[in-house]
Amino acid sequence: MRIVITCNGPGESAGWLRPLLHELYRQAPESDVHVFYVPDDYATGREAQTVREWFPAAHAYDPKTYLKVAFGARIDGVPEGADAVLYLGGDLMHAARLHKRFGGALLTYKFSRERYAKETARAFAVDSANVEQLAAWGVARDRIEQTGNLAIDGALMEARAQPEEGAPDDGVLFMPGSRRFEVEQMIPFFFTTALRMREEQPSLPMAFGISPFTELSAVRAAVEAGGDPMVFARRGSVIENSHGAFLAFDDGAVRFPIVRRALAAADAARLVVTIPGTKAIELAAIGKPAISCSPANKPEGVTINGPLTYLDRIPLIGVPAKRAIVVAYARRFRFHTQPNIDANAMLIDELHGTLTPGRVARVALQRFADRVWLEQTAQALGGLYREHVGAASRTASALLALDRG
Repeated sequence: MRIVITCNGPGESAGWLRPLLHELYRQAPESDVHVFYVPDDYATGREAQTVREWFPAAHAYDPKTYLKVAFGARIDGVPEGADAVLYLGGDLMHAARLHKRFGGALLTYKFSRERYAKETARAFAVDSANVEQLAAWGVARDRIEQTGNLAIDGALMEARAQPEEGAPDDGVLFMPGSRRFEVEQMIPFFFTTALRMREEQPSLPMAFGISPFTELSAVRAAVEAGGDPMVFARRGSVIENSHGAFLAFDDGAVRFPIVRRALAAADAARLVVTIPGTKAIELAAIGKPAISCSPANKPEGVTINGPLTYLDRIPLIGVPAKRAIVVAYARRFRFHTQPNIDANAMLIDELHGTLTPGRVARVALQRFADRVWLEQTAQALGGLYREHVGAASRTASALLALDRG
């Protein structure tokens, strides 16, 4: 079966695409998969390369190649037709464009639009609420199939990997994110948080889980710059030796290991400090207690969906306008992480507003020492998405059934 897939950023790549392709190749090793990365502000630029490293049999193309193909160019290695085109991230118009180019069945995961609903052969839903959303978007109910949240299988798969040297066994893992703003601001912020915690507990194991989509050079640039003054961070450095890479302070006297298999390291840790996003769902899937930080220190730098993300580029009025919009949006919602929204309870400890590294360090040390909270949270999170386990297998089977049917 030849499948064309559209995808965009690191969250969709690791949380949706990776578990699905893993299961698809397990069930049908001969599958001919072509992944097109579409233009997206959330992307890092390393997505296509990383997919090729994960799955050598897959064909993965960067956004520039996608644009050429979308507008009719013929490129060596790119097929003339496909059995199916699957939306797995980005704007749906890109999947529709490739469907027009390659033909086959148009498939979508989690999202749809009224303008594409009639030509959608199958829409895969995350849960019953998502089934109703898809139906409201115009997808016929007999074309909707509830298969579950792919991110749960992705998290469990990664967590089972062997932790790297430097994983914080029974310690604290920081997961700062992979978007440019997150790398530039949250790495220095969490680095300073870790320094404050190290002052209080010198023997506490701590490490940084850095996305495989983030170049080490970007990490180095971020920690050396120290972030915006509004994140109240210290400058540091990155050092490398035979044991790996480290975030370092005071000429290397204080250092924190950098690990790439973040969820395997999270599984070994007692507590994770992170930000909202796919990571929160993945941590819930493995039942790992976490603190999520939503700093409003520099809201105009945050990436948001749609054209408003560029508002800060407008001279004079852009920055204050975007700042007001982001702050107002954040205040509308009690919870910022999906597990808390789904549970309607504060399972992941969320910190909002203007934050300092010292405050986050204080809360992290308190939660780290609270065995009752840790045990209760782990149990509640572990049960939250249990019904989604196997989503990748179900979705892959449904894809292959379309070819057989």
